[in-house]
Amino acid sequence: MRSSLGPIVGKINNKNIYANQLLRKNNAIWEGGRYTPSDGSDTQSGGTVKKLTQDAKSIVIYWSRSGSTELLASKIASITNSDILQITLKEPYPADYLKTRSRANFERENNIPPELNMELPKLDQYHTVFLGYQTWAMTLSQPMKAFLLKYGSKLSGKVIAPFETQGGFGRGDSIDIMERIVKQKGSSNNLFEPLLMVNGNMVDQADEKIEQWINTFEK
Repeated sequence: MRSSLGPIVGKINNKNIYANQLLRKNNAIWEGGRYTPSDGSDTQSGGTVKKLTQDAKSIVIYWSRSGSTELLASKIASITNSDILQITLKEPYPADYLKTRSRANFERENNIPPELNMELPKLDQYHTVFLGYQTWAMTLSQPMKAFLLKYGSKLSGKVIAPFETQGGFGRGDSIDIMERIVKQKGSSNNLFEPLLMVNGNMVDQADEKIEQWINTFEK
């Protein structure tokens, strides 16, 4: 199914997921995700995603721009019966790729992560926290960095299972930064599971890879 935002590739808590990168299966067209328009005014268009229940033992917390990470988050949440929380910003990134890149570069180079527009629920009931993000410029995307800086202290005692979509250049120093911030914020007794990494244009074909990743630590 198509819309002006790109293909509708699924739903997450009854919200449509648009993922423009999935139109770029050919690597020459994909170009590592460069110039991919967002799925609106970042993924906050269509409403913020939040699903909180009393019984879930895990929660998927994610940041997505063009929709690929949101699709990956939806698949993980479905397989694991997890609650879901979307990271949202007070000032969303523009839909235009170059404008978003310019702003993200400024934030990274000046160490000024964006301001969040969300509240973290109590995490007492959760054993595992799935954290979804992208690598931007070979490092952790700024919204996930902002989340960890604000809420990293709340993750004590949790199994942290990171997942990311990327443009073919790998994880960079993203995991090192995640672990360092969580520790700096006073979180302790954490177990970081191995990273699940999926190319942004191949998330719709990653079900087997996701299942294998989850089976390495979900008993």
